[in-house]
Amino acid sequence: MPKPRINLRLAADVYARLDEATQRPGATKSAIIEQALREYFDPEVKTGLEERVLARLDAFDIRQGEIERDVGFTLEAFGQFVLYWLTRTDPLPEGEREAAHALGQRRYDHFIGQVARRAAGEGPLGSRLMAGCKVVELE
Repeated sequence: MPKPRINLRLAADVYARLDEATQRPGATKSAIIEQALREYFDPEVKTGLEERVLARLDAFDIRQGEIERDVGFTLEAFGQFVLYWLTRTDPLPEGEREAAHALGQRRYDHFIGQVARRAAGEGPLGSRLMAGCKVVELE
């Protein structure tokens, strides 16, 4: 059965893009317009791009969940450490508090410097530790 013939008018810029698209081998104006009309009348035909975008969004959602879980573990571990430290550390005598405070301030400044260097690109501590670990196989 022959296909019905139609005449249509297009804006100059749309026609230029259509003409440019037909320069590729195997592409015809009729095929491009027919595909565009199919997608217009049946949105399910154009799901390829939407499916890829949704798959990426799903992957982002999964990764976001993993990050939230990791942050939760980190906060819980830190909280347990602080609780342990506070319950196991004896208070300092009154005469030693200023010296301990000064030492603590120096240690804190050193710690902040280390964190700043890691953030500037030296790499996270975990990867450095794992790089230095030896794998031991148990028999």
